[in-house]
Amino acid sequence: MTDPDLDIDGDVYVFPRYLAGTTGIGDPALEPLMQLDWELTHDDLGNAYLNAPDHKVRLGFLPEGDDDGLWRINAYVDRFGPPAWGVSFNDSCPTEFVTAFTTALAQAYQDGTEHYLAQPDPTDPELAAFNAVAPLINCGWQIQHPRWGVMELQTPDGMAGLEYATGRLDAERELTTLEARWYMWGGPKNGYARWYATASTNTPTPLVKAITQSVSDPAPLPRWKDFLSRGLRDHAQLVPVTPPPPPVPTPLDVHRTAPRRRPALITRSVPRWSTTTTPSALLPARPSSLRR
Repeated sequence: MTDPDLDIDGDVYVFPRYLAGTTGIGDPALEPLMQLDWELTHDDLGNAYLNAPDHKVRLGFLPEGDDDGLWRINAYVDRFGPPAWGVSFNDSCPTEFVTAFTTALAQAYQDGTEHYLAQPDPTDPELAAFNAVAPLINCGWQIQHPRWGVMELQTPDGMAGLEYATGRLDAERELTTLEARWYMWGGPKNGYARWYATASTNTPTPLVKAITQSVSDPAPLPRWKDFLSRGLRDHAQLVPVTPPPPPVPTPLDVHRTAPRRRPALITRSVPRWSTTTTPSALLPARPSSLRR
């Protein structure tokens, strides 16, 4: 019988999961698309690229990229034209969030262009956006004080948030900066532990929802404690994957818990019946007095 703890890649569970940080391994997020026989290529720097069979969806895993954008996924109506939409995750983002997105993307790609290139309803884009925000609201995320052109939600602890920009945006800046339709973040403000994810206008709502569902999932994530940054350890709850063994009892503990023994009974020697003559039988009889 195998020990289930041996299959867990980590020695602690991290809660909430938006404070878990990256695993540093990209394979789990690439796997859903590789199972569809997407073409995998590499450059001389060690970056990896996946291309859909019709070349209308492309993924870049860029550990040696020009900035901290580790994951970049673009979709195209015309394979030679500009992207129809783009999604990015930085190098601190929990890998499980990326995997949730690529899993949903793999399903949408199998379902056809009307799914992975589906645009939000142009007559009411905010209504479509609410479908992606609903998982966060249902998990207690709070709508912040309204700002012009931005709907913002944050967790009660203020350690993760989402911003949805309304109005018209610059399509090129959405793909090259953080000024995108969707902007999600998590982690402490200072240091390199903060992660972010962006999604541009026309990103299919079900794909964005796959991210928000994963971010708000109450289940903790396994991590190696020594791999977590100090900023994450200071704010997250860490629970050992394998509970620590009970402490070895001290001699005093043993003495306290030992059952109390009743005092031993003190026996008395009881004369036993015997056929031998007792010493009193050998004594002379006392003379009897005369009765009058």
